[in-house]
Amino acid sequence: MKAIRIHAYGDASQMQLEEVLVPACGANDVLVRVVAAGINPIDWKMRSGAMAQMIPKTFPFTLGSDAAGVVTAVGGAVTAFSPGDEVFFYAEFARGGTYADYVAVDAAQVARKPRTVSFSTAVALPMPGLAAWTAVIDTAQVTRGMRVLIHGGAGALGSVAVQLAKAQGAHVTATAGTADVALVQSLGADEVIDYRTQQFEQIVHNMDVVIDTLGGATQEASWSTLRADGLLVATTQPPSPDRATAAGARAAFVFSTPRGGVLAQLAALMEKGQLRVLVGQEFALADAAQAHRLGESGKSRGKMILRVS
Repeated sequence: MKAIRIHAYGDASQMQLEEVLVPACGANDVLVRVVAAGINPIDWKMRSGAMAQMIPKTFPFTLGSDAAGVVTAVGGAVTAFSPGDEVFFYAEFARGGTYADYVAVDAAQVARKPRTVSFSTAVALPMPGLAAWTAVIDTAQVTRGMRVLIHGGAGALGSVAVQLAKAQGAHVTATAGTADVALVQSLGADEVIDYRTQQFEQIVHNMDVVIDTLGGATQEASWSTLRADGLLVATTQPPSPDRATAAGARAAFVFSTPRGGVLAQLAALMEKGQLRVLVGQEFALADAAQAHRLGESGKSRGKMILRVS
């Protein structure tokens, strides 16, 4: 089979399309023929070596953690899936390897693909969807009447977070660029702040929760928007406990793990038309390096997809 692998950390030129063996299907695994693979920012961070200490890998390794495809084999201990099932998932980083024709993944990390959506649409959901669920539902425990500020409302993660928070009955304020204000409004945000022309910290106050998907200066400016004992949930940059104390607030950093059960709940929302995912540009597997360069430039919109088969 073909796969995109790297033999050393570095820029996108390290990515090579190679012929490799089909992975073995363990007792608790399903073997999936990949139709589409998702590209996430952590992919180019892993490729560059920025995640080497947190997620050590042995060279050469195949990139990618999100995929949607068709089950071709199941392990002896697997009863929830059968060959022919259309599935999608976010695989643990220790294995990963979804930029490939086939991938073996723990069945507990897999969910059935929504019947009403394409493979490309389905694969745009796993990692950002699980991160949004972890932030909004598990960590912030957003409930009716809460005031929530979500940064990057048009991003892959932020767009799901907006919809989840709104479904919980929260009053949702989101930030987005000028071109995406109408889009984020259509996702259900009660108020959208154009970060290109407005400073959100001068507009937003007394938030119960901030979902920070950006870090840096955005995270720093967010402290002043929280009410006393409000909660900042970060998905990119761990917030400083000392800074939280100084602001009279609480802080949490979320790093989501693969959970097939949560993906199944998100899939049910998609089938009911209650959750939209934003699909960006699609690339052939052989053009994965081009996609990484675009993502690193900051000029991509929506989640980029690799069409594998």
